[in-house]
Amino acid sequence: MKAIVMTGTGGPEVLVPEEVAPPQASAGEVVIRAEAIPVLFPETKLRSGEFPLGVEPPLVFGFQAAGVVTEVGTDVDPALIGHRVTVATMGFGAYAEFVSAPVGSVTLIPDGLSSVDAAAVLMSGSVALPLLETARLSGTETVLIEAAATGIGSYLTQLAKEYGAARIIATAGGPAKIEQARKLGADEVVDHNGPDWPRRLREILGGTTLDVVFDSIGGSTARDLLDLMTPLHGRMLSYGWLSGAPAQLTAADLITRGLTLTGCAGPTWLARVTAAHTATLDRAAAGGLDPLVETVLPLDQAAHAHQLIESRTPLGRIILRPDHES
Repeated sequence: MKAIVMTGTGGPEVLVPEEVAPPQASAGEVVIRAEAIPVLFPETKLRSGEFPLGVEPPLVFGFQAAGVVTEVGTDVDPALIGHRVTVATMGFGAYAEFVSAPVGSVTLIPDGLSSVDAAAVLMSGSVALPLLETARLSGTETVLIEAAATGIGSYLTQLAKEYGAARIIATAGGPAKIEQARKLGADEVVDHNGPDWPRRLREILGGTTLDVVFDSIGGSTARDLLDLMTPLHGRMLSYGWLSGAPAQLTAADLITRGLTLTGCAGPTWLARVTAAHTATLDRAAAGGLDPLVETVLPLDQAAHAHQLIESRTPLGRIILRPDHES
């Protein structure tokens, strides 16, 4: 079968199309005929070596895929064969025509939702839902959503008012993404490419404060936001490190202002994300969440897809589609 092999750590050029043996379903696994494979931002960090992969290349790269179950291993219900599903691998093997994955990662794709849309919305949408649940919005809060035009932020922006936000202030990088954040539901948008964007945020607030901050940037600007948050009630949910480092603040920074920070990471958090997969796909199938697909590329253009992701220019998801006909 055709697959994308990561030949080593480095730039996008290490992702090379090759012919490899198709996988077989071991005990507790399924094999799917892949129809859509999302290209995920964290994958670019793993490919580059910035994040540890845990397995030495060469290997078939990729974390998630959507398609039709063709084979099941022992201890797996054979009734799954023929169903459209999404799956998550153990960190490799998804950029391929056929993909094996643990049955525990399987989520049925509801009727009315394409495999492309399911692949696009699964990861980021499934993080956004538990973030909004954790925020416990009551209908009165002003929220800040960082990086609101793309990724997880784009789903938070779509859903925050439904979950109880009264006012959405967003950050985005550059004119196109600022306009996208507005289209998705932000009331005001700050360009976070400017080094003094927290000062601009203060001007927009005009004496009011932030009740909830969805922090995906981290770094030193996280501390700059604390004095803009509501004393005794303000809460920051930290789930990303787009700056390259987690939020740079201390317990004393929070305690002296009466604020809280919730770290949305770790095994228990990831279990909540996995539990949200079905709700995410159901919501997208019902039209309550736009998957925001930017483009669908042939599988052999995986390296180009990584170049696009790293350029930070796409406004939506990039999906790889295997060509089973060739």
